[in-house]
Amino acid sequence: MPRLLWEFKKGENKIMVSKKVKIINPSGLHLRTATVLSNSVLKYDAKLQFAYEKNNFKGVVNLKSILNIVAAGVIQGQEIVITSEGPEEREALAAAVAAIENGLGEMDKNKNL
Repeated sequence: MPRLLWEFKKGENKIMVSKKVKIINPSGLHLRTATVLSNSVLKYDAKLQFAYEKNNFKGVVNLKSILNIVAAGVIQGQEIVITSEGPEEREALAAAVAAIENGLGEMDKNKNL
């Protein structure tokens, strides 16, 4: 499980978890990498979003929407904050973080170059 940046609580009931991650793959979030990221979390019963900032614009994106992810235009080196809420929030957050930390399918390919 990833170490959480935040864990929001309401009384004894946890209501969401979040973690800040850096996009490390060379080409950022484009169609192929957005597909990998979205597919990594689709099976979980959780609402996932990420918050980003680009050119003094702050946005929030549905992590289960490939087009929303691509539209954010996140590039290599940018940090995003992933927030997960729901019955499988921890598992979903862990899957999203793992996909990003593993380079969204691009890092292995680039090691062979």
